[in-house]
Amino acid sequence: MASGKIIQDGDFRYIVNGNGTTVLLLLHGLFGATGNFESLQSHFSKSYKVVTPLLPIMELPLKKLSLQGLVDYIHDFVTKQNFSSLNVIGNSLGGHLAQLFTLQYPELVSSVTLTGSSGLFESTMGSTFPKRGDYEFVKKKAQSTFYDASLATKEVVDEVFETVNNRSKAIRVVMTAKSAIRNNLEDKIHKITKPVLLVWGKQDNITPSWVGEKFHSLLPNSELVLLDECGHAPMMEKPDKFNVILENFLKTIAHKATIKVQ
Repeated sequence: MASGKIIQDGDFRYIVNGNGTTVLLLLHGLFGATGNFESLQSHFSKSYKVVTPLLPIMELPLKKLSLQGLVDYIHDFVTKQNFSSLNVIGNSLGGHLAQLFTLQYPELVSSVTLTGSSGLFESTMGSTFPKRGDYEFVKKKAQSTFYDASLATKEVVDEVFETVNNRSKAIRVVMTAKSAIRNNLEDKIHKITKPVLLVWGKQDNITPSWVGEKFHSLLPNSELVLLDECGHAPMMEKPDKFNVILENFLKTIAHKATIKVQ
């Protein structure tokens, strides 16, 4: 379940938590429902405007379904909302989109936070898509997302299982995953000069910790935090630690911006 009421505004569906002046834009992953950000939404809504668009992976016309199509959607959404100085936070595929968005629209971004992000390397369902009806395979894959396998609840597994067994949705997942592989950013992300926070689980099986270290080496203005006993979704597995790390990062950025203005 997502945290908050879903707002429908034309082609856009999104959730808003809090009414601060500084915007946190949360970008979810390929399978990650917006509910993956519940702790973050709750914690930061006290001081920020936390905005979570529901990415139209299952709704975009197939000819537009790609990472670029999703970036275009995010830009249209941000433009309609008249947002600027965004703090973009992305997990998994959402992190990949955060990088592409920042590369294309740096004037709209204040900072980027990547956690378990694709863009350099990711191991998803493997070389082939799971056989239809193979619930145990899907369950094991969902559990491997986390260090604590119990976080792969029946609700989470059922959602993934329904997606991969729906032919239309499965095609969309494959198309999006292939678009992510084609959009390797190793030769581009050095152009991102905004402050970047990297939060990685040491036991991430999908984007291993060395991927976080590689991001850190390529991004000129980045800091890396590795969390032990943590997998692909630190904001879910270590929510309290994640929130403190992100809050300190955002406060540091705001402080530096104030000094710069003075």
